[in-house]
Parts: sequence; structure tokens; C-alpha cells
Amino acid sequence: MTAAPTPPDHRRHDIDALRALAFLFVILYHVGMYYVADWPWHLKSPHAAEWLQWPMRVLNLWRMDLVFLISGVSLGFLSRGQGTWGLLRSRGQRLMLPLVFGMAVIVPYQAYAQGVANGLVAPGFGAFLLRYLSMAQPWPKQAFDGAEFGITWNHLWYLPYLFTYTALVALTLPLWNSAAGQRVRRAFNGLRGWKLLLLPVVPLLIFTMLLASRFPATHDLVRDFHLHSLYFTMFLYGYWMGVDTGVWKELERLRRVSLALAVAVIATFIALRAGVKPPPSGLLMDTLRTLYLWLAVATILGHGHRYLNRPWPWLRWANESVYPWYVLHQTLIIVGVSLLAPLALGPVIEPALLVALTLLGCWLLTDGLIRRTNLLRPLFGLKLRRRPLASSAPKQALRPEQGLRSPSPRA
Repeated sequence: MTAAPTPPDHRRHDIDALRALAFLFVILYHVGMYYVADWPWHLKSPHAAEWLQWPMRVLNLWRMDLVFLISGVSLGFLSRGQGTWGLLRSRGQRLMLPLVFGMAVIVPYQAYAQGVANGLVAPGFGAFLLRYLSMAQPWPKQAFDGAEFGITWNHLWYLPYLFTYTALVALTLPLWNSAAGQRVRRAFNGLRGWKLLLLPVVPLLIFTMLLASRFPATHDLVRDFHLHSLYFTMFLYGYWMGVDTGVWKELERLRRVSLALAVAVIATFIALRAGVKPPPSGLLMDTLRTLYLWLAVATILGHGHRYLNRPWPWLRWANESVYPWYVLHQTLIIVGVSLLAPLALGPVIEPALLVALTLLGCWLLTDGLIRRTNLLRPLFGLKLRRRPLASSAPKQALRPEQGLRSPSPRA
């Protein structure tokens, strides 16, 4: 039997913490993309290293799946107090406004730097930006990622994907709230023991077998059927799990088992693939890949629920910072590369400084400007800051029945 839903006033601190840590890993991963050998990215370092492929691959197999599951958990909580159109309106404002602003203001420097590095865009960011925003002239093929569309969202692809999945759930809320929909939710949240560690893998494996070879990752939203099948499935898992307590307690109980299995599975995957060209494929490799994906996510969720579900002092700051940091970070990485590459600092000092500059830039822009400015806050996915009401009346002593009322803390 499934445990009772989480009380409405209970804040899931572990989900807040995991969201912040997951996006921190995204930043580190994108710094790694500049240095990993043979993996395409906007710019590539002369210090690119082949050994980075394996830690990057181990991380890449689950990092965005975890992010989408956490996003689904958040929707599970949000949907309790909102209907279809309320969800679409609130999520549309928070996701699509930063996407449009980011594509027009934050991302263009990435495209410019890549185009100049490829020798297909003339130096001069001002002239590039005018042409980029006007979309009047086609760009040379391969000038930058997305040049065929004239404009690109680069790392912000997560926002339209998340809005699409949110809209699909919001538009089908009557289905999920129906008796049949509740049975599906209860069946998933009622999984225990080995069933919880293995059965959620089955849809992921089926989708991978049917779609992976036919639809490689594009991040263009339209033709990304394999990634959609994985990400939306993980999003639904999170949506189902969100307000349940029993499944989270079970993941916590199984955290050591899932960790041991995840290590064993990825070790087998690496052993079968290391040094083999072309890489092996087929049912065995697909099974190992999707099994590791879910076991890694289950391990993180279980340990997070055990150790992170408390009101950490940094959590309120992190909740307001994670969205602007996500929007800003990749452009700051590219700016950092442009500053550091001419100095030829080597393969140790340069990446350390690049990480430091990226984090420092995110902090300075977010805490020094974005969070303080109501004009900018919605453009980075933040709610407007309410200013305290100043009373023009003279201060008077409060009678006992005149207790001060303040709004509840923002969830």
C-alpha cells in the first residue's frame, strides 16, 4: 500500500538541494566539454584529453535525466494547487520568458565566438549581433551550432523541453487525476525492493532499443525522439513520486544496494567498451546503459533523502540562484575561454581558473544585479521581489488583538 501524500506545508529540502547540486554538475560538465577530446562543442581546448571521456560519460548517462525527474517532482507539488491553465500560465512565464531573453541577450556571444573560431564569422560582436537578431541573412553552414535556423538556444534547450513536458501533463491533468491515472501513480509508488530498482528501467530500455539508433540527440525539440522518450519518462516518474512518502523512504532504504549495483553495472559497461572500436552495441549495452541510468538516479535520490532533507542555511540562497546561474553559466565559460586561452596557462591552471571565473561571474551577476533588480528577475525565472509597505500613519502601540500579519514565506 502506498504511503500517504506529503503534507501540503512540508518543504522537500532534499529536492531543493539536489536541484542546486545537479545544476552545479551541469556547469562543471560544460567546462569539461571544452577539454574532453573528440567530443564536439562550441570551442575546443588545445589541451583536450582523452582520459576525460570516461568520467564525462559516466556523468552524462544520468545527469539530465536526474534534472528532468527533479523537475517532475516539482510539478507534482505545484499541480496540487493549480489547474491546467494556471500551470501553463505560471510555467510559461517562468520558462519561456527567460528562453526568449536568453536567446536574444545571453546566448549570442557563444554563437559569435564559435563562428569566429571556425573562420566563418567576421570579428566584431556588434555587427554580428545586429545580423543575428535581425535574422535577415542566412549564416554559412557550420558557422555555429544552430546556424541553419539563424538563431540558437544552445544550452537553454532544457527550457523548451521542460515547458513541453509540463504542458503535456497540464493538458492531461484530468487523465492523471482520474481513477485510472491514480492507479498508475499508486502502482509506481508502490514498487518495493528489487521491483523499484528494476521495473522503471523497462520503458527506458524499450525506448532505447526502438529509437536510439534512428534518432540521435539533436536538442532541436522537433526530431529528438529518443531523448524525449527518456526525459519525459523520467519527468513522469518524478511527477508521480512528488507527493508520496513511501517511495522516497524505500529509495532511502535501498540506497546502499542501488549504489553497489550502479558501480557494478557501470564497471561492466566500461570493461566491455574500453579500447573497442567501434564501440559495441546491441541489447546488452542498451540494458547496461539504461540500468545504470536508473540505478544512479535512485542512488542519488535515496542518499539525498537521507542526508539532505533538512533546512540547510544555504538552501534559500541556492533556490534563488540556481536559475540565473543556469542561464548565465555557458556564456561565462565561453568568455572565460576567450580571456584565458591566449595566456597559455596549461592544462591544470587554466581549467581551474576557468571554473573559478565561471562561478565568480555567476555569483557577481546574480547576487550583485539580477536578484536585486525587479526588472531583471522575471528575465531569469525569478518572481518579483515584493517591497515592504511603508505606512505614512504615525506609529501606534498595538493592542493585543492587533497582531501583525505577514505573508507566508515563499515556497
